[in-house]
Amino acid sequence: MGWAILIGIVLVLGFLTAVAFSRRAELGRMERSVHERDEARRLGNPAALLQLPEIDLSRCMGCATCVAVCPETGVLELVHGQAAVVNGAGCMGVAACERECPVGAIEVKIVGAAERRDLPVLDEGLEAVGSSGLFLAGEVTALARIRVAIEHGTAVAREVARRVRAGERAEEEFDLVVVGAGPAGFACALEAQRQGLRFAVLDQAHDWGGTVANYPRRKLVLTEPVELPQGGRLDRRSYTKEELIELWLGIAREAGLELLGGRRFESLERLPHGGYELRCGDELFPARHVCLALGRRGSPRRLGVPGEELPKVAHSLVDAGSFQDRRLLVVGGGDSALEAACALASQPGNHVTLCHRRARFDRARAGNRERLERAVRRGDVELLLDCEVSAIRAEQVVLVQSSAEGPRALELANDEVFVMAGGLSPQPLLEAAGVSFDPELRAVEAPPTSAEPRDDGLRSALKVGLGLLVLAALFAAVNGDYYLLPDEERPAHPKHALLRPGLGLGLLFGVGALASIALNLAYLLRRSPRVAVDFGSIRSWMNAHVVTGIVAVVLAFLHASLRGGDSVGGHALLLLAGLLVTGAIGRWFYAWVPRAANGRELGLDELRARAHDLPQAGSGRWQAFGEAARGEVLQLIEMRQWRSGFFGRLLALLGVQRDLHRALGEIERRGLRERVPEGEIAAALELAREAHRQALGAAHYEDLRALASTWRYLHRWGAVLMVVLVLLHVVHALIYGDYFAGGGA
Repeated sequence: MGWAILIGIVLVLGFLTAVAFSRRAELGRMERSVHERDEARRLGNPAALLQLPEIDLSRCMGCATCVAVCPETGVLELVHGQAAVVNGAGCMGVAACERECPVGAIEVKIVGAAERRDLPVLDEGLEAVGSSGLFLAGEVTALARIRVAIEHGTAVAREVARRVRAGERAEEEFDLVVVGAGPAGFACALEAQRQGLRFAVLDQAHDWGGTVANYPRRKLVLTEPVELPQGGRLDRRSYTKEELIELWLGIAREAGLELLGGRRFESLERLPHGGYELRCGDELFPARHVCLALGRRGSPRRLGVPGEELPKVAHSLVDAGSFQDRRLLVVGGGDSALEAACALASQPGNHVTLCHRRARFDRARAGNRERLERAVRRGDVELLLDCEVSAIRAEQVVLVQSSAEGPRALELANDEVFVMAGGLSPQPLLEAAGVSFDPELRAVEAPPTSAEPRDDGLRSALKVGLGLLVLAALFAAVNGDYYLLPDEERPAHPKHALLRPGLGLGLLFGVGALASIALNLAYLLRRSPRVAVDFGSIRSWMNAHVVTGIVAVVLAFLHASLRGGDSVGGHALLLLAGLLVTGAIGRWFYAWVPRAANGRELGLDELRARAHDLPQAGSGRWQAFGEAARGEVLQLIEMRQWRSGFFGRLLALLGVQRDLHRALGEIERRGLRERVPEGEIAAALELAREAHRQALGAAHYEDLRALASTWRYLHRWGAVLMVVLVLLHVVHALIYGDYFAGGGA
């Protein structure tokens, strides 16, 4: 007995130690996420250029599905048990988070759409406001997903076909001219051909693919399943560049699509009769309707330095394998530059230098930054930051790098230069063609009102579940003459053969309960990123999870003839009912605490911003005091929010606030010593008190959230035990055959 007690104590202590370490690691992850978000805001890059997830914390239940499915590391993380955008600049706009969120808490939107002056003003049909017959499609609309581009192109061609059928056709002009051979232009051409339109597709390249065709070799392209006109389909979520281009070219050959390549779009002029005349060099293309599917990159951005016109200078990298045993310079700090540098460095004999005019890669995605860091550590890539190209020569490149001692010139031996400095916006060309970018003309999306909440399907699922409960209650009431009898009197009742667990309807109830449990657990497979199950939306699966959970309980009780009993099956029935209760707690009651904790986090964000303003509170002679006070305030926040333990926060709550008194004393003494005005000292002291209070509140809410999250573990491990008991119950029934042989309940 003594050894058993000792082993039990060791196991309990080991479990508590593991929980403590796990909790500390969780807090560490949250601290890093908050710091990364603050750093992105400090650098002025908290958001993506185009699209960004917007999270409704009143709906987010912290399942982390969005974090798991996001193709880019570090964009989304869990903070206080709910999703948060940490590094929005890395968002690719794939919208996997929006698609997979089971409760509809995430919506990927265009960043600052209401105020931006680089977004074209379009109506719902993608027609430029004020320019009838002029349509835009694909990335040029700021929606960068391939699926959306295909849908845009298809919709434009259908609308043009509708208008052509409703009006007269002029023989001397095209019904539709499409500019751009990317996904939007390709889909538009396919649909225009299907609709029997007279059309032409123009592109400065000589083959289909658009921007995708210029991606590096074997680059992974993320998309979503989508139907192409004339029967084509993208049925996967990712393709290599070569696979996607080969698919498009095959469809184009089969359909007999013609591309007028080598035509650079220069201008668009509105004709008196209402059509357009499109100019490409010396060629003119008259058209009743025009679809501009240009993308947003436009022409490559040039450095404007001597020697940039040399043949060794390129503005894209298609096949890194073509360059071996070369001295290579890559210029730029975006994803294209980092990908090119790493791809070139992986080829034998290459010496690769990456030159960036800034001190860090603010706009590059986390995955590319990590890949570059590994290449630099291995010595595969030489990194030159705060550095710009001054001149390009036949065998050298002249660079100028900023340093603490001032600018210094560098001269590198060089064979090839890749300028990846982005592209020039096509906005001036579009404005000249009649496309407006005035935000005053843009329709503003009305915010949802409380009378019209977004429906995530859970209400419908609960209504279905409630309806089933009502039907089960009616069924039990109708057969109350059997269900209300004592166990020993039931075998003599006429309905016993129909309603007992082992035969008839009672057995069917049991089979139905087993099927409902299996479907309920299948939701976990659909949610797991490690299991390749993507049939149906995860939101539908979660709604089914709710319905089947209720159905399983109802059918199990009817299978047991409304009696649990002291048996394996009876215990499984009680656990099944308990899971329904803990699931409800996990879905609704647990959701309040993370929202409260994140509300405190927003308050702390404001306090951090106010703390950063402290050095500017007075003149230059008081800025040293302001910087010291800011350091004390930020240290208070860090100490109480992340670094102290549970008991330390509990003591602080009870009034033992030594760190606060120390900080206040240090701020006041320094202020008096430097003769800072009393008002400035008082403001700094009040900010320190408020920071300590808010950080302590956020920490306590986080502790409460961690405690509340035990409901989820209770729910999960209860489900495991329930499944074991159900299997034992089924095996027992099959082996002993009590129910099938005409036994009892």
